Amino acid sequence: MKIFALTGGTGSGKSEVAKRLAESGIPVVDADAVGHELIVPGGESEAEVLAVFGTDILTCGRIDRRKLGAKVFADPSALKQLNAIVHPLLKRVLQARCAELARQGHAATVVNAAILADDRQLEPWLDGLIVVLSPAEVRHRRLVESRGLSPDEAWRRIRAQAPPESKLPLADWVIMNDGDIEELRARANEVATEILERSKDS
Repeated sequence: MKIFALTGGTGSGKSEVAKRLAESGIPVVDADAVGHELIVPGGESEAEVLAVFGTDILTCGRIDRRKLGAKVFADPSALKQLNAIVHPLLKRVLQARCAELARQGHAATVVNAAILADDRQLEPWLDGLIVVLSPAEVRHRRLVESRGLSPDEAWRRIRAQAPPESKLPLADWVIMNDGDIEELRARANEVATEILERSKDS
């Protein structure tokens, strides 16, 4: 099975691209959803996250991702601590999910994860990279309007991530999301067709 990474900055439109790929018959493993599983009550990272960041990130006994995000995106050292706790386990779970899809007979899968290729290297278990690009100002507006973040918080989240442009030398496909939604979907459909073609003999 071929495994392709889908990455891009927060607010870039990765989720819409992932949706179109899934609708084309390519399974998509979502890193954000897996990360959420790790910090729910009983999740593998819950206890360590609470030990480091305290109980003030709880709402009704559960880690509140909005509170946790506000804390770590305001403090680079706190974000580094959170990543050190969650990312190694997150990547192991993502690989395990892909292995299960391979056992089910899928020829290709896509891992939707902003963190992949942050160090400007494509990890050995990945066979290709899709980068979704969108101007920072557009991404900022989306985060404020659709996710309800304050303008300052939106900028902090954008600046906390590795610049998406730094991943372009590794990219097999670049999807520019600076037009309307139909243009984005059309480009995603083209990429899906190419992925399926490339994976025929895997």
